[in-house]
Amino acid sequence: MSILLNIKKGLDLNLVGQIDPSAAVAEVKPAVVGICPDDFPGLTPKTEVKEGDKVAVGDALLRDKNNPQVKIVSPVSGTVKAVVRGERRKILNIVVEADKSAENSKGFDVKANGRAQIVDVLAQSGMLALMRQRPYGIIPRPDAVVRDIYVMAADTAPLAPSFEVELRGKEKELAKGVEILSRITDGKVYVARHESVNISDIAGAEMIDVKGPHPAALAGTVIANTSPINKGEIVWTLDAVTLARIGALFMTGKTEWQTIVAVDGSEVEHPGYVKTVVGVQISEILKGKLAAKEDIRIISGNVLTGKAVKGNEYLRYPYTQITVIPEGTHADEFMGWASMSPSKMSVSRSFPGHFLGRRFAPDARLLGGRRAMIMSGEYDEVMPMDIMPEYLIKAIISRDIDRMEQLGIYEVVPEDFALAEYVDTSKLELQKIVSEGLEYMRKETE
Repeated sequence: MSILLNIKKGLDLNLVGQIDPSAAVAEVKPAVVGICPDDFPGLTPKTEVKEGDKVAVGDALLRDKNNPQVKIVSPVSGTVKAVVRGERRKILNIVVEADKSAENSKGFDVKANGRAQIVDVLAQSGMLALMRQRPYGIIPRPDAVVRDIYVMAADTAPLAPSFEVELRGKEKELAKGVEILSRITDGKVYVARHESVNISDIAGAEMIDVKGPHPAALAGTVIANTSPINKGEIVWTLDAVTLARIGALFMTGKTEWQTIVAVDGSEVEHPGYVKTVVGVQISEILKGKLAAKEDIRIISGNVLTGKAVKGNEYLRYPYTQITVIPEGTHADEFMGWASMSPSKMSVSRSFPGHFLGRRFAPDARLLGGRRAMIMSGEYDEVMPMDIMPEYLIKAIISRDIDRMEQLGIYEVVPEDFALAEYVDTSKLELQKIVSEGLEYMRKETE
């Protein structure tokens, strides 16, 4: 019997550019891939390769200085084309030029059943780097005592891809993944699915059926409404695609880095799915798909939490979505952000568009000015968590560790504040504030 969560608070953004469920899946075989260390919070990267080195699928590109067994591995076989560095020699990307061999590394020993051995395989194969640990929202520590593991088998973010497409035909891999993860936690492996997707029960997992608007399918929402995190407890989270990769790893001894990417948004001429490889170059995916070439913003991810990228950059973690919207640089409309046009998207009842139930094509403009924090209760309307978000943000800004702990800092990660950032009258960069606050807490308390 599954757990039922009926989430009331939240907000669904109805955007133009959704994918037709019947659309065929195209395929792109990348010429180059790029891996960005910034996609892996908590990682202190050290290179394992240099330019010109030959690598196979699953060979280490980076390792964590603090936990050397934790590796970031190559998703393709080929030659290391560049180790791109920025200021103070910070590693920005490792670029691998793919060959056609698809050669795998020597493989991993997946016969051991002990917790330490399983975690070591996950760390060495790059799978641990695809998971996240709460508190702090970082790559899991291999030595952590894990209370529970939460697997998200749905995404309610704007224009998010359907997990049904990615997980089709992977029932055995999912069941094997649950079996493996159940050996490394003292508690349960939960799998959360939303009413909008059709995913069958997975043997060995505690299923959670979620109803409601975004952020109903975020890990933070599900954890907060089933078993909130207390001080001293550790929970790991991952998506169902990673779960299937873990299952495949322990079935074959080899890593699998294919991904299905949703290419959508109002500036995409024919939104659809693309089967490719983790870290593919953005320009390869978008070739021939854009309705406009100029004044657009390409986002690796969704419009709430994704990262703005350029065409010559690479698909970023979690490697499942590209959204393209207007930049709005040259927008010229009567009354600007205060326009009463019915095409204006807003959560305020002052705008006619609020009542029309239509899909909107917003641009990337701020639409308003930054100002001092207004205690309006706006955050509470879209955050279905038992915390006081406005007071928590104030505590983070003031770096008051005791207040941060009392107000629930251990329960949240930046994505939990994405909708609050969208509705915020003050235009505060809430996700950045929370990210910096979590990093400060980690340094001060560990």
